[in-house]
Amino acid sequence: MSQPTEVNEAAKPAASLHQYSSSYGYSAAGTAVSQRARSAGREKKWWLVVGGALLPIAIVAVWFTIAATGLVPSYKLPSPLDVWEAGVELAESGTYVAYIAISVQRVFIGFAIGSVVGLVLGAAVGLSRLGSVLLSPTIGGFRAVPSLAWVPLLILYIGINEDSKIILIAIGALFPVYTTVAAALRHVDPQLVELGRAFGRGGVSLLATVQLPAVVPSVVSGLRLALAQSWLFLVAAELIASSMGLGFLLVDSQNNGRIDRIFLAIITLAVLGKATDSLIGVLEKLLLKRWG
Repeated sequence: MSQPTEVNEAAKPAASLHQYSSSYGYSAAGTAVSQRARSAGREKKWWLVVGGALLPIAIVAVWFTIAATGLVPSYKLPSPLDVWEAGVELAESGTYVAYIAISVQRVFIGFAIGSVVGLVLGAAVGLSRLGSVLLSPTIGGFRAVPSLAWVPLLILYIGINEDSKIILIAIGALFPVYTTVAAALRHVDPQLVELGRAFGRGGVSLLATVQLPAVVPSVVSGLRLALAQSWLFLVAAELIASSMGLGFLLVDSQNNGRIDRIFLAIITLAVLGKATDSLIGVLEKLLLKRWG
């Protein structure tokens, strides 16, 4: 009969310690778990960086090897060093930075306009049966029109200026946002909507505080697709009698036979596209932290 008493007495200090640590928000076990989680997070980021860099490094190595051995003539495949020197040459003249700046500006302005319009149209179609009946077939038809098909009309109606280029990019950004938002809003939990209405929400307030937060992942996916589409439409936009920008650099290099500058423009577009996509990733984390 004395053993259980001893066990209970021995357990009291441990229980008291646990109670004390819980009272003051401190737990050695919790601290250890938190440290392990942070360590695992750092290891994961390290692995993502290294793993993501492996394929580009391998591609450059193969590219350098092919160019060095002469398997492909230099007028068809310049070496990485030739492309680097072409970039230095343009940078020293100031045109490279100017081309990048004007292209990024066009993409961001067009992306912003197209995303807002796509969000409004997506909300109208996703939340209203009448809006879906009236708008969905027409928007679906316009969505199938290739980007270059808009160029003659934009030149005719707007002219050869900056507005026509930005509008073309906005058209490219509009449809991915519209499609994802409209589809996502159709499947918002009706009970969640009723709860929002019970708290006095309605119309734009209900959309902004209940329905859009409920579809944040879909909205972010639409924004990512829209940004990628904006970069695709950029080249078509800069075909409209442009004298600056990365799209112009592509066309001008083709006309002058500068294959090294063509490679430079393509690589620059790839890097900028990935960098701006990372910005959407940061936005996604912020939105999910707030509403996820």
